Amino acid sequence: MSLELLPDYIEKINNNFENETDIKDVIVEVEQELSDEQIALLLESFPIKLRIEIWLSFSDETQQNVFIEMKPESRELLLNACDDELCFPLLTKLDAVDLLELSESLNDRFIDYAVSKMTAKQRSLYKKSCDYALDEVGHWQNFTEVQIPQQLKLSAVKKVCSKNLPTFTDVIYIVDDNAVLIGEIALNAIFKAESEEEYKSFINTDIEYISSNDDIAIASDKLIDSDTSALPVIDENRCLTGRLDLPTAYRYREQIAETQLIQAAGLVEEEDLFGNVWQSSKNRAVWLGINLVTAFLASWFIGLFEATIQQVVALAVLMPVVASMGGISGSQTITLIIRGLALGQINDANKKNIIAKELKVGAINGVLWAIVIGAITFVWFDNPLLSLTIFISILGNILIASLSGVWVPWMLSKFNIDPALSGSVVLTTVTDIFGFIVFLGLGSLLLL
Repeated sequence: MSLELLPDYIEKINNNFENETDIKDVIVEVEQELSDEQIALLLESFPIKLRIEIWLSFSDETQQNVFIEMKPESRELLLNACDDELCFPLLTKLDAVDLLELSESLNDRFIDYAVSKMTAKQRSLYKKSCDYALDEVGHWQNFTEVQIPQQLKLSAVKKVCSKNLPTFTDVIYIVDDNAVLIGEIALNAIFKAESEEEYKSFINTDIEYISSNDDIAIASDKLIDSDTSALPVIDENRCLTGRLDLPTAYRYREQIAETQLIQAAGLVEEEDLFGNVWQSSKNRAVWLGINLVTAFLASWFIGLFEATIQQVVALAVLMPVVASMGGISGSQTITLIIRGLALGQINDANKKNIIAKELKVGAINGVLWAIVIGAITFVWFDNPLLSLTIFISILGNILIASLSGVWVPWMLSKFNIDPALSGSVVLTTVTDIFGFIVFLGLGSLLLL
């Protein structure tokens, strides 16, 4: 999704909002040029009061489509700011899949209203999906699969396939009278077949499928790694219940990656730019407090070398350099590792190879920048022993940072602690303490 147009439209709306005629033209242009997801992002760029006024300028159809694309907190802010008579129309055309995605940010009265406006079939599908946990495939499956009974004649099958099929449909699923999945046949094979015998010979009974109780993360990876655009979903009786398609699988993977990226900064998932001030402060205060504790721990280690620092003031001047280089190197590694863990690319089989690779990278960068910083230190203070001290400290801290960048998220994940949420805090503590001990310890040995 291209975001290049958003800054221009944000500026246009800000500059023209007081002019009723001009703002209508801008809104029409926005509806024509931007996707629903882009409009959702555009709205989230404005304070709540102005956002509501802009929102009311959009057509009913745009409001309904954009409402589905909003982040949960942004959706809640909108619902809380508008009267029910403005909110209920947004819920009148939701299908089972849409409501499942929105249900976590809707209160019961909105959910009940949306369910009451569904068709009997969609209502049944919604209740069926609610029986599954959030991490199970059954909760994420969609119900747009095309299935045909095994006794259906070729001519009837071709009629079914000639109609408007759902997107990402490249095969038709074949079931028996009890909806048990028997096989599948490719669309091109159906139109290629010229007789009943040839049609039946194209049916593939050795098909890949996933269970409705499978873990959605594993199932998504399985689908993405396959050569198909969707996989059938079956229940414990092997009855076809729906399918998992590529957009859903990628959307889930992106959602997990975005969550970890946001949590790495100590923020709450999907926090709105203009969300509640007190809630945002509360969300961030927790990790600021944890960071404060680790900062005092590092300060305590520095205090152990107070006498050394008093005698060699240059050590105090150069300490931030040691800490900064270790922190930056470690953050580069931990970002790569967290992404690999999230995508399932890292396991016991390749862990040693990853550690070896990161240590080699750390050694190369460590030597390079230790030489550069050591040379700058010599020119600055004209003290070869001080240059040697910082050379060893920089090299050692970058190596430890590279090693910790792999081990910290790995160990946290083993203890079921989200590495994206706490990894950076632990890593910074390790690199700061190690860097200060090595730098100040060597300073005590070499310079006093």
